[in-house]
Amino acid sequence: MATQLPLPPKVGMVSLGCPKNLVDSERILTKLRSDGYQMSPDYAGADVVLVNTCGFLDSAKEESLEAIGEAIAENGRVIVTGCMGKEAETIRARFPDVLAVTGAHQYEDVVGAVHDAAPMPPNAFLNLVPESGLKLTPRHYSYLKISEGCNHRCAFCIIPSLRGDLVSRRPDAILREAEKLVEAGTKELLVISQDTSAYGVDIKHHPRTWHGHEVRAHMTDLARELGGIAPWVRLHYVYPYPHVDHVIPLMAEGLVLPYLDIPFQHASRSVLKAMRRPANEAKVLERIKGWREICPDIAVRSTFVVGFPGETEDDFRYLMDWLEEAQLDRVGAFRFEPVEGAAANALPDPVPEEIKEERYARLMELTARISAEKLAVKVGRTLDVIIDAVDAESGGATGRSEADAPEIDGEVHLRDAGHLAVGDIVRVAIEDADAHDLFGVPA
Repeated sequence: MATQLPLPPKVGMVSLGCPKNLVDSERILTKLRSDGYQMSPDYAGADVVLVNTCGFLDSAKEESLEAIGEAIAENGRVIVTGCMGKEAETIRARFPDVLAVTGAHQYEDVVGAVHDAAPMPPNAFLNLVPESGLKLTPRHYSYLKISEGCNHRCAFCIIPSLRGDLVSRRPDAILREAEKLVEAGTKELLVISQDTSAYGVDIKHHPRTWHGHEVRAHMTDLARELGGIAPWVRLHYVYPYPHVDHVIPLMAEGLVLPYLDIPFQHASRSVLKAMRRPANEAKVLERIKGWREICPDIAVRSTFVVGFPGETEDDFRYLMDWLEEAQLDRVGAFRFEPVEGAAANALPDPVPEEIKEERYARLMELTARISAEKLAVKVGRTLDVIIDAVDAESGGATGRSEADAPEIDGEVHLRDAGHLAVGDIVRVAIEDADAHDLFGVPA
């Protein structure tokens, strides 16, 4: 007679915010799946719903609260985790029926709350999970979180109060995770943290043995080792500390993608000082020039804040002139938004909303022009492209070059590419370009 297995509870997940939150969600789901829980793609089929919140900006908090409200309305059994967990009283005041509220990267608390809300029938056959864990990204790329928290105290940011000071993972644990991800099909590892350059500072760069040799808990050592594991390794959230210069030769050698995501935030010294960030913009320009001499194909992306309290028209013009000289490859911008608990809220001379909008539009117009000019130079070249989507019916495909991170940068649109598969890394002849994307055909 066949054994009748009990049906395991199903868990739904709503994951908001940045890639670091996404990694937290993956870890939570991996642990729950290893405990035997099934995943539900919708509210109706879930025995309990997890909402992983973002609390970086007030607009993000409101989006998180709306998501919690929707989950309660559609399902009724909701556990809240993530950055807004610091504001449990606010959440419970608005949604008294939530089952539990936990903070960012409190994995054990979240899993424990799920066990309480939807107990697992004891059965050894239900505890199944792939060794690489469960993923919320496509199979061919994965985010790899190397640390939690941040030691900076930027005036506009409340991340340290949400996630605490820097806590680095052991290098051997990171490399072991990277190997499992690649074995499961990952072609591109996207290294993330709050401050990738500071990796290992808190543990004094203590080395660990990995495959018979020691690897320091240091960004350079880690990047070199990861380059030997995955075809593509992309570095995000890199502060321009001096030792970043040592990573550029690894890019020139092909071990790491020639791509740096550096959150400059501004260029004006007075604004950077008010933001509590290093104000050495001239030296940064020299270093970018030096990086391009070592690795001509390096792509530098950054984000900037316009309308920070006290920002004058002269400050903004200085930023525009700096961007013209820096010729960054990819630029994102944000209008300053007060965040509850941020020191910047107490600064004098707030910038009127209409001026913020006008400056934002000018900056985006400038950076779009620079991007169009830089992409036009790539027409006629042959580039490596990783394929993200294929439309066999039309024969088209969409991918990304080494200069493009998923969801935040541009794309490469291909014709005559219906024979390709998602995850392929192929040579593409570039035929055309616009302000953000490239167009080509498999070479």
